Amino acid sequence: PLSRSAGLPIFPDPAAAGRGGGGPLIDVRTPPAGLPIGTGAKRPGLRLLTVGVDCAVGKKYSALAIEREMRRRGWKADFRATGQTGVMIAGSGFAIDSVVSDFLSGAAEVLSPAAEPDHWDVIEGQGALSHPSFAGVSLGLLHGSQPDALVLCVDPTRQVHLGTERAQPYPTPDVATCMDMNLAMARRVNPQVRFVGVCVNTSGVAPGVRAALLDRYARETGLPAADPLLDGVAAIVDRIEKEFR
Repeated sequence: PLSRSAGLPIFPDPAAAGRGGGGPLIDVRTPPAGLPIGTGAKRPGLRLLTVGVDCAVGKKYSALAIEREMRRRGWKADFRATGQTGVMIAGSGFAIDSVVSDFLSGAAEVLSPAAEPDHWDVIEGQGALSHPSFAGVSLGLLHGSQPDALVLCVDPTRQVHLGTERAQPYPTPDVATCMDMNLAMARRVNPQVRFVGVCVNTSGVAPGVRAALLDRYARETGLPAADPLLDGVAAIVDRIEKEFR
C-alpha cells in the first residue's frame, strides 16, 4: 500500500516485508549484549572525540574526515561509530544512545579498547553537554572514551539547541564556555586531555564572510579552525601531530 499523503510505501510489518523481499533486516540500533559498567581505568592507545555546541552540527563527518586524513598520512587510525548512520558507514560500532544509561561509559570503553601506543581511535561524538535532552550520552562518551584530544564542532547559525525552539528555547553556549565544560568533564578521566581544533559547519554562512568567521574562531581558541567539508582537516591533524607525535 502507498501513503496517500507522501506516496511512500507503508510496511506495517517490516520483518515480513524483509522476508518477502528475500533479504534480512538488521536493527543497527540494538546494542551488544553484556556491556559492562565503566571502570575509568587507563588503557593504552590514543583517542580523539568530537564534541559539539549542539547536536547535529557535524561531529560524525568531522570524525570521519580526521580518520581519513590520519590514514592518508600512514597513521594507525580507526573511526568508531556511535550512531546508526555511522555504523552503516563503518560497518561496525553501535548506537550508544540505545544503551541503558548506567552502561554508557562502559560501552564507550568497549568501543575504544586498549590499542598500540601510537594507534588513534577517532570517536564519533553525540549530543552536547549543554543540551537539556541529550547531555547524558555526551557525558558517557567523554568519560568512557577517555579522550586524549577533543575537536569542537560548531554551527555558527545555531542560536538555540535543536528541538528546544518551541517549548523552552535553550541558547547554545559560546565556544569558550562549551570548551570549558567539555574539558572539565573529560579531565576527570584524563587530566592531560586538550582541544586540537574546531570544525565549523559553514553551510548556512554567506561565502563572503566564511573566511573571516574561520579566522575569528582560530583567534578566539588558538586552534586551527576549518570547515571539514570545504577545507579538509589537514590543519587539525597537523596540530595533532605537533601535540602527540
